[in-house]
Amino acid sequence: MTNYDIIGDVHGQGAKLRGLLDLLGWNPDSAGTYRHTDPNRQVIFVGDLVDRGPEQREVLTIVRAMVEAGTARIVMGNHEFNAICFATRDPQSRLRFLRRHTQKNRRQCAAFIKQIPKRERAGWIAWFRTLPLWLDEEELGGLRVIHACWHEASMQVIRNACGGGNVLGNDVRLYARASRAGDPLYAAVEVLLKGPEVELTSYDLPIYKDRGGVERSKARLCWWLTGVRPLAEVLDIPANSVTKTGEPYPDLSTRLSTIETHGYEYEEDITLMFGHYWHQGAPEDQSYSSPFTACVDYSAAKDGPLAAYQWTNGETTINPANYVCFPATTAAVSNAN
Repeated sequence: MTNYDIIGDVHGQGAKLRGLLDLLGWNPDSAGTYRHTDPNRQVIFVGDLVDRGPEQREVLTIVRAMVEAGTARIVMGNHEFNAICFATRDPQSRLRFLRRHTQKNRRQCAAFIKQIPKRERAGWIAWFRTLPLWLDEEELGGLRVIHACWHEASMQVIRNACGGGNVLGNDVRLYARASRAGDPLYAAVEVLLKGPEVELTSYDLPIYKDRGGVERSKARLCWWLTGVRPLAEVLDIPANSVTKTGEPYPDLSTRLSTIETHGYEYEEDITLMFGHYWHQGAPEDQSYSSPFTACVDYSAAKDGPLAAYQWTNGETTINPANYVCFPATTAAVSNAN
């Protein structure tokens, strides 16, 4: 019987990872591998170990050592997937890569390339290829973990392509398919690792510009919510967004809509943990329409804490008191270990 500490998107924040592991009762042994005094405890990382932060090599070294020692598990995040495709040549044209080396894509992975020595980079990419896209309740004893969205139809596409499994592995053809819009494998990976998006035109809404000035015709769907809600909750559009003409984005707080018709709502009574969504505020204060889902990404790569959820074998519904953060809130400190 195993209990899990599910840790959110680290994004190269080595100091926050070390601090959180310490709060959770994990300490390095003589070889530097983090272990817990409780032999029935394991860490699960939800992916996105890389990009943005200043200590990506240290984060990778800590996590891989734990995984290889059996003290941790991990699922692939979209940033690991992006790193694979950025480094992999297109089998249909060896002159280009599966993730094009555009200015935007170079900027996103610049910190990873700068911090990981060239002689090591291929080894880390090879390790990324071994990561599963999800962990299910049969393997974990009643718990599910995925990076962005648990969606059975998309998972079945992965299984069909991977011989019944959930690891893309070393087959370049799979990454090529998963990088080409219009391929079912592309759509499946997009949903599982980046979350579903919906066209703004379906809500009669204009295009918005994100923080980087990129025009967006789609918005992330907050699939973990159900029922009729304000559009400001249903659609993940950054605060203070503007239209492509520079005007303030329409106020969505009074417009009601339902997300159920999109087919991504989670209706099962099996505990599900995910990351990816850059939540704000204190995790213990968040509310979800399902008592079985919880996000562990609280913007550690910006000014938020690195969050973990302590799940006990046999637990069925989310208990907000089970969150532990570094830097820690008072509630998290009292709950640690």
